[in-house]
Amino acid sequence: MTSIWTIIKEIIIPHRKGNIRLNPELLVPDYSHIQGFLMGTDYQRMYGIDIYNSKNRHITTGTNKEKKFSLDIYHISSQDPLEELLNDFREGQFSTTLTSKQKLSLLNMLRKNRPAFAIGEEPLGKIRGHDTELYLHVERPYPPMLRRPSDPESLETRKEIQKHNNELLEVDSIRQIGHNEIVEITTPVLITWHDGQSRLCGDFRALNNYTKADRYSIPRIPHALDKLAKAKYITKMDCMKGFHQNGVR
Repeated sequence: MTSIWTIIKEIIIPHRKGNIRLNPELLVPDYSHIQGFLMGTDYQRMYGIDIYNSKNRHITTGTNKEKKFSLDIYHISSQDPLEELLNDFREGQFSTTLTSKQKLSLLNMLRKNRPAFAIGEEPLGKIRGHDTELYLHVERPYPPMLRRPSDPESLETRKEIQKHNNELLEVDSIRQIGHNEIVEITTPVLITWHDGQSRLCGDFRALNNYTKADRYSIPRIPHALDKLAKAKYITKMDCMKGFHQNGVR
């Protein structure tokens, strides 16, 4: 008797007003080989998703027909696995000293861990079960040092900070506060790099003075260099908004 397996594949369709999470279940016979699956449009319409076959195929969610999300279309062919993976990671740069076998192994590892990263308009996601807890020495009303206004900024700096705020609102990392909410403001600090790009940070120096110390061992740089001395590969991945995935309370 042939066994039947159930595969649950989580699919997340991004939307700025709430991402749609699908969990379709696939019934697969034992000893079968699967390279992909097709999801019918009737199933997707149950979640308010409409697919438009225009020149550039796209989807819309809910009643907002102006916000379009493109679809990646893959054609089944006899394309070389390495070329296919290089096309998926075409924005990456790989050492020319790597052999084809080494590149294929590296790219397979990146594809395996693909859900850990958000690209483009995909939802940023959140680390679950590991919220950072901060305990203060004081209670409300907080001292003036925790309620001081932002430092004076130039017009260009304010525009850049607003740009970063809009991006964080889009990925649902921050929210706008109401007029009657009592919120202590952390002074924003804009860090500008030599290539013209910038990063928005918060000045938590005053907050650190009123936070209970959480003592833990920090890895020493010499020890880390000793462990990396015999490494075969050195990789660099720019996780720009990775720290926004960690909750703080």
